[in-house]
Amino acid sequence: MGHRRAQELLSGLALTAFRLNGQFLGVAEQLARPVGLTAAWWQVLGAVLREPLPVAEIARVMGVTRQSVQRIADLLVDRGLAEYLPNPAHRRAKLLRPTDAGHAAVARIDPAHAAFAERLVDHLGEERLARILDDLRTLSQALDELAPDAGEGR
Repeated sequence: MGHRRAQELLSGLALTAFRLNGQFLGVAEQLARPVGLTAAWWQVLGAVLREPLPVAEIARVMGVTRQSVQRIADLLVDRGLAEYLPNPAHRRAKLLRPTDAGHAAVARIDPAHAAFAERLVDHLGEERLARILDDLRTLSQALDELAPDAGEGR
């Protein structure tokens, strides 16, 4: 494959990923807004539903800056949707955990989230969506391997 074609593929992948990001954020806003959350608040709360995490780890998982997650985490704490806990592994990097109100807010999104997921599965098919997800994970892993610093320090 020539250099030009490789560049076209990379550019096409990047532009499509940027468009997908915007589309997913739009869907997330539509799902979160009726329960009083933003897409970003939902994303941060969702990152800590299973276990409390430090802000830096949430940022790494989300692929965004620590500072942007810190601002959202502070807002969630101010609104009573999350709380900071001591971190036995690192005294200064507290853990973020949803409060009961935070869990309840995310749970209120679930019916609309499930309905949209079903519509997408009906539209594209479960097997095809599973293949797309696998391909996106493979692409993400390749980018991590080829440009290990690209996802950090933004």
